[in-house]
Amino acid sequence: MNSNKLFKTFVYVSLILLAVSIIVPVAWVFLASIKENKEFYGNPWSLPQGFYFQNFLEAFKKAGMGQYMLNSIIVTVVALILLLIIALPAAYCLARFNFKGRNILNTAFAAGLFVNVNYIVVPIFLMLKDGDSFLKNIFGKGFLLNNLFILALVYASTALPFTIYLLRSYFVALPHEFEEAGYIDGAGYFSTMVKIIFPMARPSIITVILFNFLSFWNEYIVSLTLLSAAGGRKTLPVGLINLMQGQQAKAQYGVMYAGLVLVMLPTLILYILVQKKLTEGMTVGGVKG
Repeated sequence: MNSNKLFKTFVYVSLILLAVSIIVPVAWVFLASIKENKEFYGNPWSLPQGFYFQNFLEAFKKAGMGQYMLNSIIVTVVALILLLIIALPAAYCLARFNFKGRNILNTAFAAGLFVNVNYIVVPIFLMLKDGDSFLKNIFGKGFLLNNLFILALVYASTALPFTIYLLRSYFVALPHEFEEAGYIDGAGYFSTMVKIIFPMARPSIITVILFNFLSFWNEYIVSLTLLSAAGGRKTLPVGLINLMQGQQAKAQYGVMYAGLVLVMLPTLILYILVQKKLTEGMTVGGVKG
């Protein structure tokens, strides 16, 4: 066996092992979510005896996962809308126009890639807390903490460096002839950007939407810190931790795994729907930096 075949064999075996290591736990969680509680006391690897849908009903209603899912949907959708409204024009201007301070802005956004939001969550919390104290002195009530829309704003702000960097790399690779044709036809800068460039950048836009959706949907630390009040204002990952702690104490494992499925299912469905566009956006967007 020559070195080329040996290398291919190694790659295929590694990919198969990686796939198995991902598929088996995910499949096991789905199977465990439809088991009755008594089935967990036997062989944990046995197949379910039936489809026990009651686990999902208890997780969705009694454990409050329905409200937590709605909160996550609101936060994720609002954060994505804010992010795209700001990042798309910013990345387009940084990629297609020369102006004073452009290099400084590009460097600043590139430097922002190295800032992990988990490291700055405490300063963010303290600033919002001080802002709430200021608002309470004036209006008698603050709204910066325990607010889903403020959490969405924090998500969008912290995702700007990655999003602008990725979109800018795609915009730079597009020929200027498309814009020049638009200008000749009488289109302005805004019309050219919205009607010509953005549709061409659809694969890259879908890529940043998927990556940021996964980041916002699964985020835990910032949500736990900024939505610290008791009640239903929690996102799905925080609610899932509460569910797991409560169901482990009650030994209701089926409900716990049903909660895990509720968290995983939207991301799996979204990935399946946009997998082709995601691959296209990652490859085309990396042609030119």
